[in-house]
Amino acid sequence: MLDSTLLKAEASRLGFTACGTAPVAPVDEDTACHFLSWIEQGKHASMEYLAKNIDKRLNPGLLVEGAQSIISVALNYHPSKLLDPTAQYEFATYAYGQDYHEVMKSRLTALLNYLHSMLPEDHPRQARIFCDTAPLLEKYWAWRCGLGWIGKNTQLIIPQAGSAFFLGEIIIDVPFSQYDSPMDEQCGNCTRCLDECPTQALYAPYRLDSARCLSYQTIENRGKIPAEIACKMGNCIYGCDRCRTICPWHRFASPTQVAEFAPTEAFLSLTRAELEALTPDKYRTIFKKTAIKRAKYEGLMRNIRYAKGE
Repeated sequence: MLDSTLLKAEASRLGFTACGTAPVAPVDEDTACHFLSWIEQGKHASMEYLAKNIDKRLNPGLLVEGAQSIISVALNYHPSKLLDPTAQYEFATYAYGQDYHEVMKSRLTALLNYLHSMLPEDHPRQARIFCDTAPLLEKYWAWRCGLGWIGKNTQLIIPQAGSAFFLGEIIIDVPFSQYDSPMDEQCGNCTRCLDECPTQALYAPYRLDSARCLSYQTIENRGKIPAEIACKMGNCIYGCDRCRTICPWHRFASPTQVAEFAPTEAFLSLTRAELEALTPDKYRTIFKKTAIKRAKYEGLMRNIRYAKGE
């Protein structure tokens, strides 16, 4: 058995804000029913990958042979300095720095190597790391591992810290001497996130219609943005943080200490005029290694045109 206390100490040393563990098992019935209903209703919009490998998504034990434990970690990305919404176009803050996939992967690999160092040399070492890279219900497992709770805005909320976190997981074929317990939901009667959503993508507590979400439309959607959605963009041209930052728990967010998530001066100084005149070469230079490349040059310029009302 592995010692979860030692694991959490090492996770903290590596820069993770939170770390927890849970035994591998199929997700609970309520979560499975909600997810299947969400897919059947088409609330995942064009993100067809979410409708694939559902058996694995609902049972992470199928992802690693002999899986016994799942480890969930959270890495803070909240920036110390924000773009000026009165003078600049806005980007979701998760994309300010380097692409989180590579940053998280390197730290998860280091954490897994630490776990392996605690095992006998002849142990088969069946384990995998994940960061938004496999059919896994990440927020559900973060909750099961005791990191926080899933709020009415469908985001994982960590008490006294907020929700500006990337999530990552390790599934391993070794049990822990002690596991963490899920956290009670602490949203209470608050509905600020639902009230703040400009497109009513949050159509009910804990319910998201992806096709109405500005993050989906400005990042995942490769076609035209419906007029009734585009008119709600404001000056947001990549993603949307409104339902997250209006949350009362967001006031506890502290600046990240992860150097890779610090935005460059070239990014922070971008004016609206510079973005409107952006060339493909300039796009590749400024947004190199960032998640913004997911929208591609054509997608970003499309978003700018919509934000301008064209």
